[in-house]
Amino acid sequence: MTDQTVQQPPIPAELLRRIRRIEIRARRLVDHLLLGQYHSVFRGRGLEFSEVREYQPGDDERIIDWNVSARMGSLYVKKYVEERELTIYLLVDASASQAFGTAAQTKAEVAAEIGALLALAAVRNNDRVGLIMFTERVERFVPPRKGAQHVLRVIRDLLYLRPQGCATDVAGAVAFLNRVARRRSVAFLVSDLLAADFQAALRIAARRHDIIAVTMNERRDMRPSSVAVCRR
Repeated sequence: MTDQTVQQPPIPAELLRRIRRIEIRARRLVDHLLLGQYHSVFRGRGLEFSEVREYQPGDDERIIDWNVSARMGSLYVKKYVEERELTIYLLVDASASQAFGTAAQTKAEVAAEIGALLALAAVRNNDRVGLIMFTERVERFVPPRKGAQHVLRVIRDLLYLRPQGCATDVAGAVAFLNRVARRRSVAFLVSDLLAADFQAALRIAARRHDIIAVTMNERRDMRPSSVAVCRR
């Protein structure tokens, strides 16, 4: 499951070309479109607790300190100081439904491009990025690191992984994130969310981390003929 224990055969030449194409496309998008937006969204948010202050209109309700507010008789919020770097986790669905899509691209291929884009944006900002690929189990865990070589490793796994499972357990993947992410992190959940009973797990995780869901749905997903059959 982890990157330390899994041994992989050499990557075929065609897959290397795919990795390179995705890397080039993602770098262009990061350079021209997303870098400023990434910085504005995730920087200045503050991840380390500093003190409390009185609530002001527009403050995020999630940072209200209810214990202090009860004692003081008015609303107070927790104030944070900005960390210089963030930890980004990519939670990527690798279940059988990800093989579904159009003739041009499957959902798995779209997920790989999204993951590459986010990983490159993170590394360009000197942030750490980690990868959790899941089905009904955690298929691959790559701990967060920095650097260009690490990003290539992440892209390789997004494209190359052959999962053992078939179904989708979003709740289990989010629970795994809570176990391995000891500090507050930004987590991108890339999935078609064709799973049950994961809302409670997401609410719990959102108390500790910033969770952003990137949903991938195809118009035929809900048709009976679109249900993926997985045989191992």
